[in-house]
Amino acid sequence: MNKHNILFIGFDTHKVFTEVAYIEDQRGARPVHYGRIPSAKGAIKKLVRQFESKYPQATLHFVYEAGPCGYWIYRLITSLGHCCYVVAPSLIPKKPGDKIKTDKRDALRLAKLLKTEDLTPIYVPEPEDESIRDLSRARETAMKDLNDARFQLKALLLRNNINYQGTANWSKKHLRWLCELVLAHPAQQIVLQEYLQTVNERIARLERLDNELQHQVHQWRYYPVVKALQAMRGVRLIVAAGVTAELGDLTRFDHPRKLMSYLGLVPGEHSSGGKRRLGAITKCGNNRARRLLIEGAHSYRYTANISTEMQKRQEGLPKDIVDIAWKAQLRLCQRYQRLMHRGKHYNLVVAAIAREMIAYIWAIAKEVLLTPVDPKLRLSRVPA
Repeated sequence: MNKHNILFIGFDTHKVFTEVAYIEDQRGARPVHYGRIPSAKGAIKKLVRQFESKYPQATLHFVYEAGPCGYWIYRLITSLGHCCYVVAPSLIPKKPGDKIKTDKRDALRLAKLLKTEDLTPIYVPEPEDESIRDLSRARETAMKDLNDARFQLKALLLRNNINYQGTANWSKKHLRWLCELVLAHPAQQIVLQEYLQTVNERIARLERLDNELQHQVHQWRYYPVVKALQAMRGVRLIVAAGVTAELGDLTRFDHPRKLMSYLGLVPGEHSSGGKRRLGAITKCGNNRARRLLIEGAHSYRYTANISTEMQKRQEGLPKDIVDIAWKAQLRLCQRYQRLMHRGKHYNLVVAAIAREMIAYIWAIAKEVLLTPVDPKLRLSRVPA
């Protein structure tokens, strides 16, 4: 029993407890339910020691599903010198007739599928990269909350037939006009003041997160990539930092088509019997990175040119990166106009531009990560 080369161990993780199952590396072996343990570091370490003593000659391979519990189990097990895999729940094979789902069955299924190599492990970011990703996502949440508060305030004004005659909403002039409004009823005036206070608080929150993101990105190991990506049109600091934080090391994709597929920017296909049917984009993978690319793709509807702001962003960058950014702008601006003249829908055109944008982003990241970096660029800091 102790002579097997590999022992496959499946975890079904939860906040309080974890179901454990294992299967031996032997033909005809069946998965065994180990039991339930607490979801704590001490319990995980104790479990690993028990398997090490029971199977001293075997290599332990652990697996669990990605979820809200994060990657601390992966980092703990790998720090103990064992292999661990985190798999995407959407890519776990399921039988159509299997209508019973329990924690015990999930752990048994994971151990068995790991043995048969039917699981697709995901990329696990480093703790530093995950912290920047959390900060980027917090900024995105703050922006959404601010927009929600603005919509609620404008809905109140619309119900009372109050219209702003200016041109720029949410400018300083518009905010002063809102502060001077007096509604007919005291109760509505209280609602207006509460909405205004909420908007001002969320504006300040967004500014704090923007400043902190800018400061932390300059300390980040991927800052050279973030700075280089800003050479492209439609990619400023927020988009560059967000895409890099969500995707991590882009060089792990050996071809940009795999990156396009990973982001769900490729069309769905259903082909059979000599007929090829293409549908909408698959929308698989990381939806935050895909949304940031879609936002940046809108800027290519204008004629290709180098603005003063873009020129400042390109200062100090290698010529190869600047050339890639200019080549991307020429191609994508022309492609945008060509697709629009063919009568394609606006959303389809923007998705097509975003799909090609990520290919140029991949090329720039590869150029930065696979070539020596100037120490001055790596050690740059936010100006005081």
